Parts: sequence; structure tokens; C-alpha cells
Amino acid sequence: MHIEQLEKILQRCKKNDRVAQRELYEAFYRYGLSICSRYINDQENCRELLNDSFMKVFTKFDLYDNLYPFQPWFHKIVVNTCLNHLKKHINEPTHVEIELAFDYKVEQELFEKYSVQELLLLIQQLPVSFRTVFNLFCIEGFSHAEIAQTLGISEGTSFSHLSKARKKLQSIMYLM
Repeated sequence: MHIEQLEKILQRCKKNDRVAQRELYEAFYRYGLSICSRYINDQENCRELLNDSFMKVFTKFDLYDNLYPFQPWFHKIVVNTCLNHLKKHINEPTHVEIELAFDYKVEQELFEKYSVQELLLLIQQLPVSFRTVFNLFCIEGFSHAEIAQTLGISEGTSFSHLSKARKKLQSIMYLM
């Protein structure tokens, strides 16, 4: 979609134009679904969370500043919607000794043998808490302090979950 076309759709969305909302939904559906699937394994839940994200976009459109690109704003809404869902459903222990986070060295070459799509499928095999921390740190670029604050866990737990996620990914890759 061209920038000019997107800007026209966004202007119409600000006026609650249902046709424009449908066009925006169709234009960003696959992008949003790819974000959700990094955090949520179940496709039905992914679609539900994506629809929740779009509802937030449409009901909070007055908060969008059109001086900035739409895609990062949308991305943030989708990620936050997924994180809020995960916070409600994570039942794993959240306190782990920080020393455990530094006991494993990842072989970078192992990760370079896979396509992005293959890596995403492997990441989806991780337990929810490991996958969430891995996504936030490696894909979204959050610091461990930001992850800890966002998820309500300690920084040590964030370090540990990242280390364990990498270890588990590596073991899955060796088995393939």
C-alpha cells in the first residue's frame, strides 16, 4: 500500500468510516497476525488478540499522531495486547537465581542455518514465559529491566528465561 493511500485511509478511520476501517484491517491483518504468532501458539487466540488490537486502534484512534508512521504505533498495540493476555495466563514460577542465566553459551552459527519462518516455528515451541522473554529481548529489543517491569518479574528471571529459551532452541535444533 502506498503512503498516500494509507494516509487517506487513516484520515477516514479517524472519522469512524467503517469502510476505511475494513481497508485498514485487511491491509494490516497479516502483519498483525505475524506479531501475535510470535507470542501466542494457538491460531484462534492469535486472531482473537489481533481483533482486540484492531478494536483498540479504532476506539483509540484519537491518540494516534499522524505526524508519525502508523505501523510502529500499530505494532506496539499488538505487542501490548499479547503481553497483557500473557500476564493473565502465565502460571510458571517467576523467581529464579540469576546465576542460572549465565551458564550456557549459544552457538550463533546454529541459528544462522535457519530461515526466519523456520526460526519462528521453533520459537513457538518454547514455553510461554521463555518465548515471551525471548521475543521481547531478541526481536523487540527490550532490555532486561524493561522486560522485568513489563511482565512483573525480576531482572534475574528475565535473564534466566532468555538463557533457558536459547538453550531449549539449541537443543530443538540439534534434534532436527
